Parts: sequence; C-alpha cells; structure tokens
Amino acid sequence: MGRRKVEIKRIEDKSCRQVAFCKRRKGLMKKAKELSILCDVDVGAVVISNRGRLHDFSSTNSLTGILQRYEGHVESEKEISAEIKVAEHSKYSSMKMGELLQTTERQLEEPNADSLPVTDLIHLEKELQTTLMQIRSRKTHLLLEYVKGLHEREKMLQEENKLLEDNRARIKKNINVNEMSMDFTDLPPPHILCGQERVTLDFL
Repeated sequence: MGRRKVEIKRIEDKSCRQVAFCKRRKGLMKKAKELSILCDVDVGAVVISNRGRLHDFSSTNSLTGILQRYEGHVESEKEISAEIKVAEHSKYSSMKMGELLQTTERQLEEPNADSLPVTDLIHLEKELQTTLMQIRSRKTHLLLEYVKGLHEREKMLQEENKLLEDNRARIKKNINVNEMSMDFTDLPPPHILCGQERVTLDFL
C-alpha cells in the first residue's frame, strides 16, 4: 500500500504540528546541505518557529555573509528597476532600437556634442543599457528555444531509431521462420520415406 498523500494545510493538532515541524525542518536542512555539496553552491536557510526560536543552516562559515550578499543582490535589482522606470519616461523611450542607436550616433558626431545636456546623456545611457538588457534577454530566450528544439529533435530521432530496430528484428525473425518452413518443404512425403526404408531392408 502506497503512502497517503498529505493535504497541504495547517495541522490543527498541536502535538502533531510540532512533530511535523521537527521532521520537515530536519529534512529541509538536510536537503540544503546536499544541494550545497552536490552543486557546489552557497546555501543559507532560516526557519523561525511559532515560538520565535531560530533554526538556520549555512554552507559557509557565516550565514551573515550569505544574507549580506542576498541584500546586495536585492538592492542591485531595485536600482536597475528604478533606472528602467526613469528611462521609460525619457524622450527617447518611444524610439525603437535602431532609431535610438542612429540618434545617439548622430548626436555624438555633431560638432557641439560636448554641449549636450547631462540629463540627455544620462537618458541615452540608460536607454542603451535597457536596450542591451532586452537584447540579452531575447538572445537567451532564443538560445533556450533552440536547445529545446534540439532536445525534441534528438528524442524524435531516438524514437525513429527504436522503430527501425524493431522493424529490423521483426523482418529478421520472419526470414528465419521462412527459412525453417522451406527446409521442411524440401523433405519427401512420409510414405516415400517408408518405401525407401522398405526397399533398403529387402535389399539387405
């Protein structure tokens, strides 16, 4: 009998809830340790019980270091999002990528390029960064789609190869059966064999 599927909802019984918490907390920490070892990554896990007790795991010597790195990534993401929002309100945001590049190149080649307002240069820089991010995102998406197509093609070729192998085995089996049938048909009828044996005995 298989294990009964546990419904994911709050366990009402207090003692059962505490037992489940202890078991699953240990399982979570074990999985975090295995992930850090198998994949050679830095892993940090923090669990706070309903009583306020802290349980943590760190694959490095310091969980604080992992949390600081996490906060740094979050702050970087916020700054990028803020820059994108500012760039969206610039006068260049309505331009397409080609138009933006042509405008930037044309303005930088003008004799009075040094007199361009700083705000315009900042907007241009942010627009170019945003466009570059979009290009990289599009490139990554296309590469993933290409790899996915290769995997599907590989799977289809494997299925076709298996089908050919099955057909080959079936044809080989049929040839063997036909050869056995031809061997039996080459034998003379039983009454002729008996007659030949009788003539041989009479001769003796």
